[in-house]
Amino acid sequence: MKIYTRILSIIAITISLQSCALLSAGGITSQGQPTKEVTQPLTSTTANSAVNVDHSQWDSLLKKYVNEEGLVDYNGFQKDRPLLNGYLDQLANLDPSNKWSEQELLAYYINLYNAVTVELILDNPEVSSIKDIDAPWTKGRARVDGRLLSLGGIENGVLRKMNEPRIHFAINCASISCPPLLREAYTAGKINEQLDKATKQFINSSKNDISANTAALSSIFKFYTEDFYRGSNKSLLPYINKYANTQVAPGTPVTFKEYDWGLNKQ
Repeated sequence: MKIYTRILSIIAITISLQSCALLSAGGITSQGQPTKEVTQPLTSTTANSAVNVDHSQWDSLLKKYVNEEGLVDYNGFQKDRPLLNGYLDQLANLDPSNKWSEQELLAYYINLYNAVTVELILDNPEVSSIKDIDAPWTKGRARVDGRLLSLGGIENGVLRKMNEPRIHFAINCASISCPPLLREAYTAGKINEQLDKATKQFINSSKNDISANTAALSSIFKFYTEDFYRGSNKSLLPYINKYANTQVAPGTPVTFKEYDWGLNKQ
């Protein structure tokens, strides 16, 4: 009986550990990273952080290999792989903490997510979609102070918990229907303006069909609906109208466009 009880205990512990690993990989947990909630309204500043991260190396790569439409020259990136590796090494040697400002944390994790995603495509040059890669979002890939974080963990366990829905238009999953990759690195000193720019560009792009009586939205708004609700108003339209050039009438039915997972290559 004691042996049977012990076996059950071991099984329970194993299942528990596997469940924790799955939750972490899938982005339910923060994977040990700080999740500092953004104070609204967000301002751009480098003056309130223990650390100011230099993202200039990533910035130069983006300006060189991303065009105005946000499409990526992956062949070019491949030629400059040592520079990308150097930037990822730089980020890996840092240890984000609550002593960092929310501005620095946002810029760090957005750039980390985007740079690791580019690296993932470079490691799998034959794919026509990121979904062709085994466990693209749940496998530990991003190196941070000796830990391996998953892309899903960075997005769901860290960035989404910071209470800044504009991050959905800043991170890029290497797909056609994703928000375009910005041609510059996110930095604490420009973060609010950069997030505003990315959000306005995406909402007013062809990835959404918006008119006074039409709201055919990107499936991003379907995937993360609750992130865009404002207060007790369970509607996407107030958020859309905050950034849209054309205001959608209240009560307009919302539909969602099919998501194109094809690679965002030039």
